[in-house]
Amino acid sequence: MRHDRPRTGLAPEDPKLLRSFSYIDGKWRAAADGSVLTISDPADGSVVGEVASLSAEESAAAVDAAQAAFPGWSGWLPQARSTVLRRWFDLMIEHKEDLARIMVAEQGKPISEARGEIDYAASFVEYYAEEAKRPNVEGVTSHLPDAEVELWLEPMGVVALITPWNFPSAMLTRKAAAALAAGCTVVAHPSSETPYSATALAELAERAGLPAGVFNVVTGRASTVVPPWTSDARVRALSFTGSTEVGRLLYRDSAETIKKLVMELGGHAPVIVFKGCDLDEAVAESIKAKFATSGQDCLGANRIYVERPVYEAFCEKFVAATQAMTVGRGMDDPDIGPLMNEKAVAKQEEHVADALDKGAKLACGGKRHALGTLFYEPTVLTDVPADAAILHEETFGPVAPIVPFDTEEEVVARANDTEYGLVAYLHSLDPRRIYRVSRALQYGMVAVNRTKVTGAPIPFGGTKQSGLGREGARLGMQEFMELKYVCRDWA
Repeated sequence: MRHDRPRTGLAPEDPKLLRSFSYIDGKWRAAADGSVLTISDPADGSVVGEVASLSAEESAAAVDAAQAAFPGWSGWLPQARSTVLRRWFDLMIEHKEDLARIMVAEQGKPISEARGEIDYAASFVEYYAEEAKRPNVEGVTSHLPDAEVELWLEPMGVVALITPWNFPSAMLTRKAAAALAAGCTVVAHPSSETPYSATALAELAERAGLPAGVFNVVTGRASTVVPPWTSDARVRALSFTGSTEVGRLLYRDSAETIKKLVMELGGHAPVIVFKGCDLDEAVAESIKAKFATSGQDCLGANRIYVERPVYEAFCEKFVAATQAMTVGRGMDDPDIGPLMNEKAVAKQEEHVADALDKGAKLACGGKRHALGTLFYEPTVLTDVPADAAILHEETFGPVAPIVPFDTEEEVVARANDTEYGLVAYLHSLDPRRIYRVSRALQYGMVAVNRTKVTGAPIPFGGTKQSGLGREGARLGMQEFMELKYVCRDWA
């Protein structure tokens, strides 16, 4: 490690928020052998900085620290844990602009979206600061004479968190705040592409008063950092946000130690637009659902089905709105920023080429943007055939396929014809249809006549191969707690 400051022009008002080391047991640590990861700005490829790339042995040391800290942290009064979390929330809001700019530099999203993500991330810390005080002993009417029955919720122990690059702050706080509020200690691995957002949050957590070993952030390559956690029986739960493919690997690797798994995996969200809806609202909400975070969102609309009587009008309005979108660097606050890496752009190209080869029509876009190799034009494909790959695979980018349908039964069957089940979007003004279709859709979440549905108070999660368990709400904290049944004889 040559320095603890990025080499480019990123200069937050609080320079200590730029941390290039891992945070273990209350100390900032470089790799013993000096290994680093180079972090680049996806907008232009410039180097943001170098971050410590720790070894498997150093990653295992984070579990040692978390295990040692667990008795003390779990023994704190819930009100005391709540106070520390509330301080962490206050510090995130105080430093929102710095946190957002760090995110733009390493992730590329538009600055307004980055600011919104910091608010969203902080909301989980605030919510769980309040929930920390609420798990109670529950009395149950005894089924036995002379016996008293109680149910206790107790923290599980050490929890491992693995977070993605597309929401590098919010996915960490959604997991960590819940685990910490429950009384667990944490070892966290941020994506190797966006570690600075996580280390900045660790800096603020330290300032908030989290004791050494309670919250540990280990930077490096997932293939090195994570295996010591999946094989360690002291790690009682693992929470992961990422692809279904990687989720399967973590599921397999955690089997030997029978961990509790909480997983938010891939998505393949349909948008269903029925005739008689507010068409302008449907177009505006579908644009949001498709292009937020430049399309790099597990909640992103991946298939747009429009009832045939309004199909042409919808396509015309949707294409016009797409063509009006701006593309640019994150700090210029465009509608569409760069994609994360070359693999992401190549997938857009593959899906567009495949759809066109099979008969789809290119309404707009369809190629890389002149701004740079990781920029892709917001793209609309119409009349996409059923066998096109884009209708069966998660695109994770700014390409929108639009397909006509004729009957409710047909579109529900097509929407459900996927291994994924995270979120579905529905536009209709018919209350009976809204009820029927919402019930029939095989998804963990259904958004009706709107896009925004997430937030700290709701249980976020999917069905089928979109994941296990829920994040957010009281359920999100209970994922990291064990239920203990106590039966006392007073005779």
